[in-house]
Amino acid sequence: MKFPYGLANFERIRSENLYYIDRTDRIRTLEESGDQLLLLRPRRFGKSLWLSTLENYYDIAKAERFDELFGGLAIGENPTPNHNRYFVMKWNFSVVEALSGSEAIRASLHRHLNVQITATANKYRAWLTQEVTIDPDDALASFQSLLAAIAKTDQRLYLLIDEYDNFANEVLVSRERGEARYNELVSGEGAIKSLFKTLKDAAEGRGLERVFITGVTPVVMADIT
Repeated sequence: MKFPYGLANFERIRSENLYYIDRTDRIRTLEESGDQLLLLRPRRFGKSLWLSTLENYYDIAKAERFDELFGGLAIGENPTPNHNRYFVMKWNFSVVEALSGSEAIRASLHRHLNVQITATANKYRAWLTQEVTIDPDDALASFQSLLAAIAKTDQRLYLLIDEYDNFANEVLVSRERGEARYNELVSGEGAIKSLFKTLKDAAEGRGLERVFITGVTPVVMADIT
């Protein structure tokens, strides 16, 4: 028996027959709980693996592999109607630069978002009939362009955000202007607050149907709301 220590890739765990504790029955519970959810747990608690599980379950591009990936698991035996019906995009805020000033952090965040938006547009090119425009300086504009293209299809977007508070927490505890830089990110038109205002708008009938967010604490979410 092989244990996937440090591996948060559901597809690889299942494909390579690595040890996996089945928690997929919770997927039905999540769907019944709401469309925009925030899961707060300590680090090394399996949050990233859970996001990978959701990504594989809901991704329309992996519909033909459903039995391969979920056969024998609880949700595979009794799937919900939502399985494999979404475009899925994943953001990981742990890769965002946190040691520079607020403008550099914003630029790093927007680079990451643009990379993921581009990857999503390429992945679902067969479904999209409208071109997605990537604005190198404004990932929120790129995101809105992606949503406009998705709106022309019969599908909707499921957004997964891993470690939503990672880089903000790093800023907050840093010794150099930590609190000041943190406030610049979460207040007014700060990078984090602007991003979540855009997500809130997108979830109000503009193509973003479900959001699942993981993090360590509720501090950032409380501060931006």
